[in-house]
Amino acid sequence: MPAIESTHTVLLLWAVLGYLMGSIPFGMVLARVMGLGDLRDIGSGNIGATNVLRTGSKKAAVLTLLLDGGKGAVAVLLARALAGEDAAQLAGLLAFIGHCYPVWLKFKGGKGVATFLGLMLALAWPVGIACCLSWLLGAAMSRISSFAALFAAGTSMIWMVVLGHDSAFLLGVVLTLIVFWRHRDNIRRMRAGTEPKIGQKG
Repeated sequence: MPAIESTHTVLLLWAVLGYLMGSIPFGMVLARVMGLGDLRDIGSGNIGATNVLRTGSKKAAVLTLLLDGGKGAVAVLLARALAGEDAAQLAGLLAFIGHCYPVWLKFKGGKGVATFLGLMLALAWPVGIACCLSWLLGAAMSRISSFAALFAAGTSMIWMVVLGHDSAFLLGVVLTLIVFWRHRDNIRRMRAGTEPKIGQKG
């Protein structure tokens, strides 16, 4: 029983740490530091890289993409190194939830795309690369960031099975469902033909 309780404590610890890492709003921080204004008053009001790009700063957008992806990857890799695969998957999931629902911003965060891709790269790099390529393909086909995100998330479970990394299949299902939920307004706009193109302001 003590061993089980200890395991539960470790998992809880990594869940909390993962959430806190994921909650860091790098887009907001960079926009403030670089004098780009409050992201919540720009474009879609989102704190992710796509909306940062609408400020006109490609540098800030790239940094946001890397940092948002990096925080998910770091959560997974640290937890895996120190506590094993179960902790890694849990920390990754909570980092993703932390980005989407950060405590620091009254639980109003980003869509989670960069963090999703970072998680996939850390969980199983072949799957992560395949997801990134899926995003690029979706973006090339549509020129719409949200479509590319949905395409990458939707194909992630296929890549897990095809590439032999289905140990994280259930996590992939949960992450994909959250990605689609976070993009529900984008889906409505795509159906209406009003979703902004990549790099388009407003």
